[in-house]
Amino acid sequence: MWIERIWQIWLSGGWLMIPLFALAVLLYTSAFQLVLYVRRINLDGSRAAFWWDWVRKPELAEGRVAEIIEYTQTDVSSAKQVRNRFDEIRIALVDLIDRRTKFVGTLVAAAPLLGLLGTVMGMLQTFFGISTSGGSETAGVVAAGISEALVTTQTGLTLALPGLFIVMMIQRQRQHLEAKLARLESLTLNHLRFE
Repeated sequence: MWIERIWQIWLSGGWLMIPLFALAVLLYTSAFQLVLYVRRINLDGSRAAFWWDWVRKPELAEGRVAEIIEYTQTDVSSAKQVRNRFDEIRIALVDLIDRRTKFVGTLVAAAPLLGLLGTVMGMLQTFFGISTSGGSETAGVVAAGISEALVTTQTGLTLALPGLFIVMMIQRQRQHLEAKLARLESLTLNHLRFE
């Protein structure tokens, strides 16, 4: 059965598989929370054709774009105030994405390093086994040490690669959000035309 096989591989990785498991839980929990957050705050780009009309008539606006238009147009008397309000929105939305992305990126970078630590420890176990055992026991000790070294390395890399793709996807969505905010700011300033 494949579950038994996975369990045997897991056990052959040694005690470092426990921190790798904890890292995996933290990494993917944080990454998926960030993905959900980015999806929740995303501005509906499919309705961008209506933004100019919405900026001119805020009562027609929908969703998060309506909130942004209302916030940036209510009680403003200069272009600087509008820019400041858009800066506040960027700080509230984009900076949080940046902070969380850095945390997830740090976890992604830690996974192969923890796997590398397992490689070093497995090789140390191998050399210690070679030096202390003799005869027919040597092959078993060497095999166990090499197995530990390779399993932890593979696990670290297996954890890091999907995490890296998730970080890249989040960064791309962040750039789209930034571009949408800039477009909305431009439309708002164009409509209000402050002196």
